[in-house]
Amino acid sequence: MTNTLDRRTLLRVAGASAGTAVLAGATLAGPAQAAGGAFRHGVASGDPLPDGVLLWTRLTPTEESQPGSGVGPDVTVTWQVATDPDFGSVSAQGTLVTGPARDHTVKVAVSGLAAATTYWFRFGYAGAWSPTGRTMTAPPADAEIDRLRLGVVSCSNWEAGYFAAYRHLAERGDLNLVVHLGDYVYEYGTGEFAAGDTVVRPVRPAHETLTLQDYRIRHALYKSDPDLQALHAAVPWAITWDDHEVANDQWSGGAENHTPGTEGSFTDRVAAARQAYAEWMPVRTGADGAIYRRLRFGRLADLSMLDLRTYRSQQASGVAVDDPRRTITGEAQMAWLKAGLASSDARWKLVGNPVMISRLDVGALPAWLLGPLGTLLGIPQNGAALNTDQWDGYNADRNQLVDHLRANGTKDVVFLTGDIHTSWANEVTTRSTGFADPAAAEFVVPSVTSDNVNDFLGLPAGNALSALGAGLIRSTNPHVRWAELDGHGYGVLEVTRQRCRMDWYHLADRTRAATGSRWVAGWSVGAGSARLRRESAPLV
Repeated sequence: MTNTLDRRTLLRVAGASAGTAVLAGATLAGPAQAAGGAFRHGVASGDPLPDGVLLWTRLTPTEESQPGSGVGPDVTVTWQVATDPDFGSVSAQGTLVTGPARDHTVKVAVSGLAAATTYWFRFGYAGAWSPTGRTMTAPPADAEIDRLRLGVVSCSNWEAGYFAAYRHLAERGDLNLVVHLGDYVYEYGTGEFAAGDTVVRPVRPAHETLTLQDYRIRHALYKSDPDLQALHAAVPWAITWDDHEVANDQWSGGAENHTPGTEGSFTDRVAAARQAYAEWMPVRTGADGAIYRRLRFGRLADLSMLDLRTYRSQQASGVAVDDPRRTITGEAQMAWLKAGLASSDARWKLVGNPVMISRLDVGALPAWLLGPLGTLLGIPQNGAALNTDQWDGYNADRNQLVDHLRANGTKDVVFLTGDIHTSWANEVTTRSTGFADPAAAEFVVPSVTSDNVNDFLGLPAGNALSALGAGLIRSTNPHVRWAELDGHGYGVLEVTRQRCRMDWYHLADRTRAATGSRWVAGWSVGAGSARLRRESAPLV
C-alpha cells in the first residue's frame, strides 16, 4: 500500500532566463503501511548529492525475521526511483540482497539522477510495495539558490514522550532537509531516563543496550514510531550522532554510562552500536566508518556535519580544559573542518554541531578579563564552565577554530546545535574576539522529548525558577542573546542570500501524541555579520 501524495514539486530549478534555483514545498499525506506488513519500519532517504541520494528501508520477510533476531532468510528486495508518485516514469531501479547479517536492512546509494529534482521512491518484495517516500537531489554545486529551509532536531528520547515534533515538521511541506544533531536513540533501560519520573512508553529491550542485538532492537523500536516514519518519508535527512547512540558522555576511550567490570568491553560496545547505526540509519560513512562529512546546496550553503564523540579526549574540569593536548574533534577532523570553512565559496557555512560551542560562564568572569588574577585563581581561559562535555571542556580546540576563522576572514558561519535540551541564540566569542566582534552565530534547538530544566525541577514549563535561570545566564554571558530552558520541540532554519534565520517551535505537551506546537521565537544573522537580531513574527 502506498502513500497518497500531491504533485507539487519540492525542489525545482527555474528556467535558464531566471538564472536561479528555487526550493519550493509539498505536503505528504496518507496512511502508513499496516504493522503486519513486510515493510514495518518505514522508508527514509538521506545525504542528498547533485546526482544521487541514499535510500533506506527494513524488511521483515518472515515473522521469525524480527529485528535483532539474527535469523530469517536472505532475500532480494527491489527498489525504484521515479519522477512521479505513481511511478509512471521510473528514473532508476535495481535489486539488493539483504538478510540477518545486516538485520534485514536495505541501504542503496542511488546515483545518475538529475540535480535539483524531486523524486519518489519505494521498495518491493514478494509482490508488495513499501510506503512511498519522497526525496530530492541537491542543486549543482555552482547553482545560485534563492532559499533553503531545514528542520532541525535533537534528543528524541522514546520513554519521555511522543515524537510530535516530527509530525509537525512532516506536515509543514516547505522543508528541503531535516538535520538531526544526535541522540536519535537513547541507550538507557526502562525507567532510567523518562519524563521526570514517568515512563510515557517503555523501551525495548527493557534493559540498557549493550550488544548488537540490543542496539538493533532499540533502533527498530524508534523506527516503528508513526511520526518519525512520516518525517523520514517526507524529506531527506542529514544525521550525525552524539553520545546516547552508544552511552552517555561518551569519549574515545569510554563513557560515563559504561562500567567495564560489569558491562564488558567498551570497544565491543562501540562496535555493536556503530554497526546497528550504519544498518538502520540513512547516512553515508567513510571507508573507515567516519561520519563527519559535508553536503552542498549550490552557492547558498555548505553543511558540515561533525562527529564530536569518536575522537574526543576524556572530559575534564578546572584548568585542564585549557590543555592543548586535549581535543573534541580529533586532529584530522579539525583540519578537515578548518580547510572546508576557509575554502568554501558558499554564502553560508553551516555546521551540524552536536554540542554547544558558545561559552557558558557560570559564577565568574572569563580569565581573559580577569588577567593574572584569573590565573592565580585557577579559572580556565574562557571562564568557569558549567558543562565540560560541551566545547567549554576543550578550549584549545575552540580557540584554534575561531582563530582560524578570523585569520582567514571566514564569515557567515552558523553552528546548528543540539544536546542540551533547551533553546538558545548565541554569538560565538572567545578571548581573541572579545564581546565586540563575534566570530560566528549559533542556534541551539530544544529536545524533541528529553528532560530539560523544569522537568528536572519537577515544575511546570515557564516557571519562575527557569525564567530566573535564563536571565542569570544572559546577564553573565552577554553573547547569549536568548535562552529558554523549558520547551520541547524543534527548529526551522531559513537560509537566503541576505540572512540565516532560526525559528523555534515548542510543543504543548510532549506526553500527548496529538499535542500541538507554537512559535516561541525567531532570531537571524545577516550576511557579513555575526550579530544576532530578534524577529517579531514567525516565518511564512
